[in-house]
Amino acid sequence: MNSGQNPEIGQEIVAGGYRTNLHDRGQGEPLMLIHGSGPGVTAWANWRGVIPSLSETFRVVAPDMLGFGYSERPEDGQYNLDRWVEHAVGVMDALDLEQVNLVGNSFGGAVALALAIRHPERVRRLALMGSVGVPFPISEGLDAVWGYTPSLENMRRLVQLFAYNQELVTDELAALRYQASIRPGFQESFAAMFPAPRQRWVDAMTSPEAAIRALPHETLILHGREDRVIPLDTSLTLMQWIPKAQLHVFGHCGHWTQIEHAQRFIRLLRDFVLEGRDTAG
Repeated sequence: MNSGQNPEIGQEIVAGGYRTNLHDRGQGEPLMLIHGSGPGVTAWANWRGVIPSLSETFRVVAPDMLGFGYSERPEDGQYNLDRWVEHAVGVMDALDLEQVNLVGNSFGGAVALALAIRHPERVRRLALMGSVGVPFPISEGLDAVWGYTPSLENMRRLVQLFAYNQELVTDELAALRYQASIRPGFQESFAAMFPAPRQRWVDAMTSPEAAIRALPHETLILHGREDRVIPLDTSLTLMQWIPKAQLHVFGHCGHWTQIEHAQRFIRLLRDFVLEGRDTAG
């Protein structure tokens, strides 16, 4: 358990054979949150603004995915969609969660989408935020994120890319995320995940169109209109392909839906999951 000195460290479990750092809070309907792929990212960094409120209603599980944050980095340094899906299922198995409501942010959206396709019985309802997982030409923003090399100035530029509201882009935040990106082992594993040319990694994170069209799950799709990292077109495609989909687009919002519109995000997600509970029988 976390000693209290670093809020990004929760509890350690073994999931899919790997030591895994995760946050497990609250009781009730399981809600699993899969973070994005920014440099130095952790589950806590991604979800800290919404975990406290969501855990009042749900059992919220937020792991550091394989190779990210304080979870184990495989010795072979190999990362791919299959491995991340297996790790996410391993988290569920380790916690005896037969089924979860699954939320994926950006890179995590591709993992969540693939998990729902491959293990449909393990997912009750699906939420995708600024999600990868369908074909698109890599944006300059995503290329910059995946191509990050550590410096304070580079991190400041990335934070500016992520946020529509530039008042969020403080020197303190840039310094905090920069320090996170240079923790021992963090940049080494991050650089191994998405080396140039990076369009191939966008393609490698996609799920087949036919499989997406066959998804049986009620799906909530969320996107920021001004997102410069993952284009809005990806969510429009998901909306067209997923039969039981609903789409909510936030104006004046970049790639940080859960940060820039935290209270709206919480209300939408809570209502979506509770609607599923009310009609499940």
